Parts: sequence; structure tokens; C-alpha cells
Amino acid sequence: MRLLTAAQAVAAAVVAARLARGRRRLPPLRPIPHAGVAISVVIPARDEAARIRPCLRAALASPAVTEVIVVDDGSRDGTAEVAASLGATVVTADPLPSGWVGKQWALRQGVAAAGGEVVVTLDADTRPEPGLFGALAVALERYDLVSAGPRFVCDGVLEQALHASMLATLVYRFGPVGPAGPPPPHRVVANGQCMAFRRAEMAGVDGFALVRDRMTDDVALARSLAERGWRVGFLDAGALLEVDMHDSAGELWREWGRSLPLSDVTGPGWQAADLAVIWLTGALPVLRLAAGRPTGLDVALLVARSLLTGALRGSYRGAGAGVLLSPLLDPASAFRLTQATLRPVRTWRGRTYPATAKGAGSVSGGARPVRPGRNAAR
Repeated sequence: MRLLTAAQAVAAAVVAARLARGRRRLPPLRPIPHAGVAISVVIPARDEAARIRPCLRAALASPAVTEVIVVDDGSRDGTAEVAASLGATVVTADPLPSGWVGKQWALRQGVAAAGGEVVVTLDADTRPEPGLFGALAVALERYDLVSAGPRFVCDGVLEQALHASMLATLVYRFGPVGPAGPPPPHRVVANGQCMAFRRAEMAGVDGFALVRDRMTDDVALARSLAERGWRVGFLDAGALLEVDMHDSAGELWREWGRSLPLSDVTGPGWQAADLAVIWLTGALPVLRLAAGRPTGLDVALLVARSLLTGALRGSYRGAGAGVLLSPLLDPASAFRLTQATLRPVRTWRGRTYPATAKGAGSVSGGARPVRPGRNAAR
């Protein structure tokens, strides 16, 4: 028990230090109607006919956007037809080569087809608000790669509670969105639902080829480029971007739960440390409270979790009882994180991909860091 208490105290100190970064985090993105540069929006899509319309309508209506490109990645539900009917340029992806994951292959072709100085990539389930694209372009004056943290749309109390609990595991492991200072490259995180970069710079390093086989492609790309000297920003865009990720709590458990561990971009040592932090500071206090035997440290951790719950309310549209109840599901989220760490899933949208080197902490191939040439990109 003394050993467990000591370990919990160390984990609590680590979490407290990470949460404290929130006091210095960067302000959220604010809408900018036009940034004075040509912006291409690239949307990789595979069987997204039912969800892509709101994303396309918003992107096509933006005065900041020069072109909207949908890369149809072998859809069987008429995604390409929907995109074309709304006015997007449709690029039919070439057959998937061996060693590539479909999303990276589609994004690479979309970037190659784009003509804008700036490229913004969006998932089909995103809902951009006016001013997002200009804000991302302006952010590239400070960064070389930007990803945006959205506001989430959840259907029902259970889905919102489970989502908020899983989101809390990310905050406990990496700190809040919008860190004032850059983390080490091996701890950089990003959100692949919305990313922005300069087209010439991304083409110059063939960024999506660097992470061609990674299931957690967004974090893999951000870490690989950070190792090469790129300035990577993860910014709060909750007022400018919404995303409806899943249709039910069950789908959320399966799909987001599978990617949360970041198994193919995180070394085994960090995976073990992250799991220890989540179990000791998130799950254990709830389990002890349910058993009627919480310690003083458990109570302190539960108070900290309640404060985080309040902060997370701004991350949800219609935040309600689900967010408030989310701490009760922290043991379940810890279990799902452990399950997906021990048994990584490499199946997505009807495709199964071979395993990569387990727990690969670096995805750069050892290349010497080189920061993008900013003058040349202009």
C-alpha cells in the first residue's frame, strides 16, 4: 500500500504540472474573414456521402478559400457524386499501394492537386465556421504546421460522458490544447481532423510519405516534422470548428478508443507511464470512492478532476449532464486505453493494414532537422 501511495503521489504531481500549463496556454483562434493568401481545402473521403455535406457547404461558402478538393478514396456510397454536385473538385485516388494507409495516400494526392499557397485539410465530419480558414492561414505566420482543437457534438448523455472521459485522458497525458511552449517532439500531439500548412513546404519533405504506414497519422506527422525542426502548433479553435465524430457511444468506444493510445507513435516506456498516470490519478480515486474508502489524495484528485470537468464544458456543444457525469466513466476509459494499448487495431473502413514496428517512438527515419525555408515558401 505504501508503494502504491507513493506511485500515486508521483503521478498526481505529474498531472498537476501538466494541468498547470493551462494557465499559460495560448488564446483561442478568432475569426479572420480573409488572410490575403490562396487557400486550398483538401478533404480525404471514403464512404462519407451521409456526412460530408455540411463540411463542403461551409468550405465552399468561405471567401478565404480558393478551391475545395475532395479526394475520393474508393468510396462505394456515392461520395464523389455528392461532392461534385455541391461544386467541389473531385480527385479519384489511385489504387492504394502496399505499405500505405488510405488517409495519408489520399492526402498526398490532394496536396499534389492543390494550387493554393496554404492547404487546410479537413475530415468529412467537421463543420467549419466563418473565419476559420483565415485564422489558420494567419497562424502559419508563427507556425509551420497548425492543427485545430474543435468543439465536439455528441448525441445523448452517455456518448457525451464517455467522450469527455476519454478526452480527459488526453489532457492528463499531454496537457491542455494551446501550450505556450513547444513540447519535446516525442510528446507533440495534433488533431488530424483539421490541419494547415504551406503547400510547398509539405511537398518539399513529402510529409505524408514519412508517415505512410501509421494509423495515428496526425500525431505521427506532427512528431516527424517537429523532429525536423518544424514549428508545430495545436491551437484551440472551438469557436470556429465543430466535429460530430461518432453516431453512438458504442461507435465511440470502438473507434476513438482504438486510436487513443497512440501505440504506433509512442515507445513502450511512455505507453506504460501514460497508463500508470491514468489508472493512478483517474481510475483509482473513482474506484476507491465507489468502495467507500477514498484516501485524502484520492479526494484531492477527485477535486482536480471536477475542476477539469468544468473546463471541458467549453469543448462541447450543448454541454450538459454528460460532461458532469464523465468522471464516473474514468475507470472504463482507463480500461479501454489499456485494452487498445495491449491489442492495437489496424482496421479502418473495410481495410486491414499490417502492423508497424511496435511502439515506434520516432517516425522520422533519423533525418537531420531542417526548419522550412520561410522566405522561399512565399
